[in-house]
Amino acid sequence: MHIHKEGTRTIVIVFALLIIFNLVANQFIDSLFITGLGAILLLAFFIFIVSFFRKPERNPVINAGEVLSPCDGKVVVIEETDEPEYFKGRRIQVSIFMSPLNVHVNYNPINGEVKYVQYHPGKHLVAWHPKSSTENERSTIVIGDGKDEILVRQIAGTVARRIVTYSKVGDPANAGDELGFIKFGSRVDLFFPVGSEIVVKLNQVITGAESVIGRIKN
Repeated sequence: MHIHKEGTRTIVIVFALLIIFNLVANQFIDSLFITGLGAILLLAFFIFIVSFFRKPERNPVINAGEVLSPCDGKVVVIEETDEPEYFKGRRIQVSIFMSPLNVHVNYNPINGEVKYVQYHPGKHLVAWHPKSSTENERSTIVIGDGKDEILVRQIAGTVARRIVTYSKVGDPANAGDELGFIKFGSRVDLFFPVGSEIVVKLNQVITGAESVIGRIKN
């Protein structure tokens, strides 16, 4: 397992705070209990931050028509709905909630070419709020394989304040390669063509770049 590049600055800052606290506490605080407790809490926070920015190895395997999960997390929405930004019509939406304990790397769900990328500033409603898909800070990416197109939407939550998207229009997209990163609690929506077969269930825990979310029927 490696540490993701998006975490380097944060990890360095937290580590520096841990060192500073220990130096100040040893100099000005006489209570061993307080200094020990503070050091333990900061160390636990440091371990959490390092864990949050972990980048595990993934082994994507995709067959024709299959769509891989773009992230780790839990399936919280499966429904047919209108997608107003790009398709402007009916699609099947699958939403995946990422808790702060999940890996927060985002992955390409299919092979193809990046057709559309658009970042939207916005609110920071809780990630499972129904309006978070259209009102929160978010980034929309569409990947086409020559026959069909899949829309991936990175959505910031209450805590998440930074969405990173690496994809650019015209880039090749290989299933399982990094698409971007969302810092802390957040959500990713997928939009399938109507008639696609969704193979996951509500509340199912899935793995990014490995779990199959659905199959597009041609």
